[in-house]
Amino acid sequence: MTRAIEDVQASPVETVSIVAARADGRLQGIDRMRGLVIVLMALDHVRDFFNADSFYFDPTDLTQTYPALFLTRFVTHVCAPTFVLLAGASAFLHGTKLESRSALARFLLTRGAWLILLDIAVVSPIWGLGLGKVYLGTLWAIGFSMIALGGLVWLPQRGVLPVGALILLGHNLLDGVHASEFGDWAPLWSMLHEQGPLPWGLRGKVVYPVAPWIGVMAVGYGLGPLFLGPAAQRERLLSLLGLASIALFVLLRGTNLYGDPRPWSAQSDHVMTALAALNVTKYPPSLLYVLITLGPVFVLLPAMERLGGVAGEMLATFGRAPLFIYVLHLYVALAAAGALGLAQGFDFHQLRGFAVRGTPPEGFGTNLAGAYAAWVLIMAALYPACRWFAGVKRRRRDWWLSYL
Repeated sequence: MTRAIEDVQASPVETVSIVAARADGRLQGIDRMRGLVIVLMALDHVRDFFNADSFYFDPTDLTQTYPALFLTRFVTHVCAPTFVLLAGASAFLHGTKLESRSALARFLLTRGAWLILLDIAVVSPIWGLGLGKVYLGTLWAIGFSMIALGGLVWLPQRGVLPVGALILLGHNLLDGVHASEFGDWAPLWSMLHEQGPLPWGLRGKVVYPVAPWIGVMAVGYGLGPLFLGPAAQRERLLSLLGLASIALFVLLRGTNLYGDPRPWSAQSDHVMTALAALNVTKYPPSLLYVLITLGPVFVLLPAMERLGGVAGEMLATFGRAPLFIYVLHLYVALAAAGALGLAQGFDFHQLRGFAVRGTPPEGFGTNLAGAYAAWVLIMAALYPACRWFAGVKRRRRDWWLSYL
């Protein structure tokens, strides 16, 4: 892995690869990968809204889950790390179009603040169901990491990648430090490294502690030069980095040596034991979580550059308007789940009680197959809107479109 990082830092950055780029300057491999994780992310959220089992227990709770539900949740773990990594790489690429590092730092600061505002004002009402609670989640993590990256860009280009790698490799050393040890400052530690309440008595929760996500974004920024180099070199280095990440995961997880606060243990059968080994920590993302999610992404990225046909175009379309489809699909999925509840014979009072008490009315929701069907229908219904908005972004160069 160290050799791969050194090779990345030494890679040329003068020309944009013909394989990766379009006439409008976008990198198709990044767009398609981002589109793929958009689709997987929607699966995770639709499962949250539709699957009856998910209302009663965590899909990764090995005492209650079953393989299909666990793996449906596990495969979607790839989403957040990939979003943050590609946001860092895109920040580097955007910086090559600006006149100075100060312009890039200003962009990262303002876009990061905008994403945090969206998370509080637009996304939190979905998870809090309009009850006035704030849940600092995905957009908060990306936004705060962008703000932090706005400071890191002042380092020499070769310095950002090692800083990110050091954060990811070392932050699990802090697993034994808990917010309760900080007294009145406890919520600030929750914002950095441990889920917990919001500061200043605000209602809600810190879902995504940000410290490891800053590391992921810094790694993405540090890998940015790869996407401006020859395609063959990029494929070789990304594959090497991905395979090294997976191998390190196998070594560390197999020995329970380091990298996750929850060691795995043998379960009732071989299948459940394998799931236990895959049951890594997301909040905050452990080193092992990052390795087993981003490792396959690094390996898959070159294939995304070559993917054509209908599948390639559809993934690229979703990937060109990620923020638009992220917000839109949440509201549509929630509305569709409400419509399902009404169709099942429940009234608004019962559904509102579910929102307040967190206990669903008996018989509400679908099995896992029903959640998959709802996911396919929702994404198919949203594709035309996403295609329209991606076309707007492609045709116009208004400055504010870079914030959407």
